[in-house]
Amino acid sequence: MAVFKSKIICITSTKGGVGKTVMTLNIAGILANQNKKVLIVDLDLSNNGIAFALSIKGDKDIYKIYRDIKNNQYLDFGDYVINYNDNIDILKAPTDPRDVSKISPKYIELILDKARSKYDVILLDTSHILSDVNLVAFDNSSTILYLLPKDLMAIKTMRSMVTIYNEMQKVNYKIILYNIKLENKNYSPFDINHMIDKKIDYELSSLYVKNIDNYLLNGKILTLDKKYISNHKKGIKQLEKIVDDLIQG
Repeated sequence: MAVFKSKIICITSTKGGVGKTVMTLNIAGILANQNKKVLIVDLDLSNNGIAFALSIKGDKDIYKIYRDIKNNQYLDFGDYVINYNDNIDILKAPTDPRDVSKISPKYIELILDKARSKYDVILLDTSHILSDVNLVAFDNSSTILYLLPKDLMAIKTMRSMVTIYNEMQKVNYKIILYNIKLENKNYSPFDINHMIDKKIDYELSSLYVKNIDNYLLNGKILTLDKKYISNHKKGIKQLEKIVDDLIQG
C-alpha cells in the first residue's frame, strides 16, 4: 500500500521584507478553508517570524525535534508542533536564538519526512538568504514560490536564480509579482519578464493584504476571516487561484 506524502511548498524571495511570512500564513488560511490539513514550518530560523506573527508562545520548536531525532528520542511528530486551529499546525523556529546554530541542515529533510504522511500540505517559510537550510528546503519541495517585488536589486538577484535553475534544468519554481511600487520604479510585467529572462507566473495586487497590521497585532490570519474575505473578494480570489494552481501542479 502506497504511503501518502504531502505537497511541500516553499515560500521564498531574493530580498528580505517582502512579505514571505504573511504570504505563508494567508496560503495556509486558504488551504484550511478548503479543509486541508496544513503544517507551517518556520525555516527562517533566526527570525521566528511565524511565532511572532501569530503570537505563539511555548517551548515546542524545530530545535526540540532536531535534538530528539539526533539522540534517538523521537516518538511522535505531534509532540513538537503547536496547534493553531483544527487544520493548521505550526513547527516554529527555535525559541532560544542560541539553538539556531546547533541545527544541522541535513536533519531538515528527516524532519520533513516525519511530517509528510500527516499533512495534506506543508508550507516552508524561509529566509531570502541562499543558505544550506534553504537549499535543503528547495530540494525537498514540490514547488518553490518566489515573491518578487518591483525592486531593482530583487529583480537582478531573481535573474541570477533563473540562470542557476536553467543550468540545473530545474523547473519546479513559480514567481509571483507583487503589484507594488518600490524605489519609485514602476516596472511593467513585460519589463520584468525581459530583465529576469523568464515569464512571470502570477501577478498579485497588494490590496488583498489591506490593514494587515491589525491581524498581525492580534495573531490572526486574514484569509480565515469571513468578513475580510467578503469585503476583499477580488484580491482573495486572485490568491485562491494561485493556491489552487500550486496544489494541482
